[in-house]
Amino acid sequence: MVDLPYYTDPTPGSGYLPPRATATSDAPSVDLDGDWRFQLVPTARAGAEGFQAPDFDDTAWDHLPVPAHWQLHGYGAPAYTNQAMPIPVEPPHVPDENPTGEYRRAFDLPQDWPTGTDAVLRFDGVDSCFKVWLNGRELGHAKGSRLPTEFAVGALLEPGRNVVAVRVHQWSSGSYVEDQDMWWLSGIFRSVRLIARPEGCLDDFFVHADFDHVTGEGVLRVEASAPARLTVPELGLVDVPADTEHRVAGVEPWTAETPRLYHGELSSAGERVAVRIGFRTVRVVDGVLTVNGKRVQFRGVNRHEWDPDRGRAMTPEVMRRDVELMKRHNINAVRTSHYPPHPGFLALCDELGLWVIDECDLETHGFFLVGWRGNPSDDPRWTEALLDRMRRMVERDKNHPSVVIWSLGNEAGTGRNLAAMADWARRRDPNRPIHYEGDFDSSYVDVYSRMYPSHAEVDAIGRRAEPPTDDPAHDAHRRALPFILCEYAHAMGAGPGGLAEYQELFDTYERCQGGFVWEWIDHGIRRLTEDGRTWFAYGGDFGEPLHDGNFIADGLVFPDRTPSPGLVEYKQVIEPVRITPRTGEVEITNRHDFADTAHLVFEWSVEEEGVRVTGGALDVEPVPAGRTVTVALPALPTTGAETWLTVRAVLAKDGPWADAGHEVAWGQARLVAPAPVVVAGTAATHGDADFDADFDADTGRLTRLGDLALHGPLLDLWRATTDNDRGHGEKSLDAAWRKIGLHRLWHRLVDVERDADRLVVTTRVAPAATDLGVRATYTWEPDGDGLRLTLTAVPEGPWPCPLPRIGLRFRLLSEVDTVRWYGRGPGEAYRDMRQAARVGRHEATVDDLQTPYVFPQENGNRVDVRWAELRAADGAGLRIEGDPVFDLTVRRWTTEDLDAARHTHELRDRGEVFLNVDAAHQGLGSASCGPGVLPQHRLLAAPTVLRLTLRPLSG
Repeated sequence: MVDLPYYTDPTPGSGYLPPRATATSDAPSVDLDGDWRFQLVPTARAGAEGFQAPDFDDTAWDHLPVPAHWQLHGYGAPAYTNQAMPIPVEPPHVPDENPTGEYRRAFDLPQDWPTGTDAVLRFDGVDSCFKVWLNGRELGHAKGSRLPTEFAVGALLEPGRNVVAVRVHQWSSGSYVEDQDMWWLSGIFRSVRLIARPEGCLDDFFVHADFDHVTGEGVLRVEASAPARLTVPELGLVDVPADTEHRVAGVEPWTAETPRLYHGELSSAGERVAVRIGFRTVRVVDGVLTVNGKRVQFRGVNRHEWDPDRGRAMTPEVMRRDVELMKRHNINAVRTSHYPPHPGFLALCDELGLWVIDECDLETHGFFLVGWRGNPSDDPRWTEALLDRMRRMVERDKNHPSVVIWSLGNEAGTGRNLAAMADWARRRDPNRPIHYEGDFDSSYVDVYSRMYPSHAEVDAIGRRAEPPTDDPAHDAHRRALPFILCEYAHAMGAGPGGLAEYQELFDTYERCQGGFVWEWIDHGIRRLTEDGRTWFAYGGDFGEPLHDGNFIADGLVFPDRTPSPGLVEYKQVIEPVRITPRTGEVEITNRHDFADTAHLVFEWSVEEEGVRVTGGALDVEPVPAGRTVTVALPALPTTGAETWLTVRAVLAKDGPWADAGHEVAWGQARLVAPAPVVVAGTAATHGDADFDADFDADTGRLTRLGDLALHGPLLDLWRATTDNDRGHGEKSLDAAWRKIGLHRLWHRLVDVERDADRLVVTTRVAPAATDLGVRATYTWEPDGDGLRLTLTAVPEGPWPCPLPRIGLRFRLLSEVDTVRWYGRGPGEAYRDMRQAARVGRHEATVDDLQTPYVFPQENGNRVDVRWAELRAADGAGLRIEGDPVFDLTVRRWTTEDLDAARHTHELRDRGEVFLNVDAAHQGLGSASCGPGVLPQHRLLAAPTVLRLTLRPLSG
């Protein structure tokens, strides 16, 4: 039998040192990041002969930065798959076509480098398998792309010039367990460093910092690999034995809301290491996950590491921006999907405060497509490799107080190796629960986890009334566990809808402890058109023969980290303070798990017709966590116009993640309802001319209003389908709508009636090849200087599915540039994604009304609009008034253009403005991966009336 090459051997590697904690120490080190010599060869066997030798001539090679992925620097191309392996599923073998990068880096050992000392060469991340040489001597090889690897090199270092050589293979046995719904990208993508290990150094240490929530006492002990002393001045500990239990009264515990860190130093004979200590205790008590004795609720996101230019080669600035954005949007938790992140990210979570589920670098999703045959999770040949991955994560990250749960991995089926990983982690660290969603019986985990259950399923689970499993013992165990949604609310394109209804379930049931929206960021790769416009590439844009398209663009922030409407909605849904204004008072509920509201100030304002008339500050004593208070408001003036009261909670002072005045939460209440619409009428005799408007004699459509040329209105039932509309399989509304033919409607004029008071136009709108249709009646009446329109739309036939939208489409001159409206805003909203839209006056350009989803689709809708004004630069334009309200969308391209586009740069200004005024839209839901639209948010085919008044605006 032929021996397997090292890169296909299922074992984790050879020659590397046992894993240890990440640490900042005073040991001498050499940063090896920067330009390396590089060449890419097409196969694992095609490399340069003797390239590892120190005197090898590499002057003809290219330069490649480290950290980096070679595909993002013109060597090969990125490829995206979700489940499917891009190579044959033949574990542990890989194809002969195995692109291999060869790296060389010469460096000079500093003159003050301690002679005769040990040293390690540390690689923080290399994808997917690599072998290393130093000064021509082989050190070993390793797999586990997102895990650190250290090699002992002290005896091989030379005074002056040294040469590191690395051979990196794109495909290896490790690829089979790294099928993680992301771009396949290769190379040395995290930092490389040489670190001295003096005699008596601290190779490893484990900080144990428990908190007794009853007594307020902290219990601190530090396991160390060598005799060590501990100093933590704030705790009164100065040069005390580290591996001794130190009890400290009255410590401030660490939580995601109050991330209190005590800074200290651990010292041994050969090294001093900085320690950041957070006292906290994680337990599952009576079926509830607790931290420091209290139930916690995860208001979280799944976070892949991503930068649109650098891929997974993260910078400190980008990582900090992620954490700050999360905190500013009320997110309190991160699941590190589906691998351990850069260690700097966890340090930021410690510092700024986020709960973390730290997930092992493991996913075998591609085996699902072959019936899980040969799945490494249950193959004894892979036991050591999977245990190695768990060990390297736990040992690296064990000192981070933010890490409260260990996760075995993601979508790797089930099997003995996962159980072995759980057993090892529980023995090594019994103080953190174990998570794994794929263990449906939950037999070897401590929390029950699910992906994308419907609201009804979550309700049943909350009542511990979920369907039983076959094994009574496992069933009883699972029912006794806390429940989290490790993935829910798929944030792909417009949406997700239904967030508020999920949050209501989390707030209702003690067992339901929140979840993690999928996911944080769109993984688009930045590209430029020839004329310099930015767009973002997704699967298939690099010629991949096998790919999963834009399924990689499913984040709450766009690739450039601009918040999406979904993130703004999520912020409002999960706000840690619930504000409920009423006439004369406001109810304030502190939904924090630990913190009171002393860090917040409360402001109120009153607006009439969207114009502020008064406001001030509220005197609110700090509200303890979990408590509700009612605060009186001063007497508020009203004049009979529609009046709204808004109360905001903002930061009282500058903080580490936002400045004073940053809005954390808000609530609104209507104090005075709008007056009924009164039709002004006109004394003139009627006919087309008397309306000061023109109608097309053949179609009955309006073509002029005052001096404004326009075309329409046209009954509109279609929208450019969203990722959630497209859904999967039977959940695809897009398929149902296109089967009916809603994207290609025909219009027929039925009748035109004129009398002294009105013009009535009747049409029938219908798709081809079916008897389904909608009879639309447009009734025009004069109203002062404008026209009042009543649209009545009556479906005909047994419509088998909801409608995308029902409303009117207009076409206006391109000079229209600015839109002002009174209604909900300022951002995009739909019937099941509208919590973040507040009533007021708003203004935006037509261009700014668009939401640039990576894959173009329906977007930019504004809801509950009372009136809107569309104006050109000279002030001329159109005013639309609702009776009472309407939905509004304004674009420079048609719905058909939007539906046909696959990237944002394909959308072109048509020289006109296209206006939709709708009675209603179908909700958004989450069916791109999760459940569809809730029943109350579906737009069923039913008689609909829309009342508007159109007025020309003069310049």
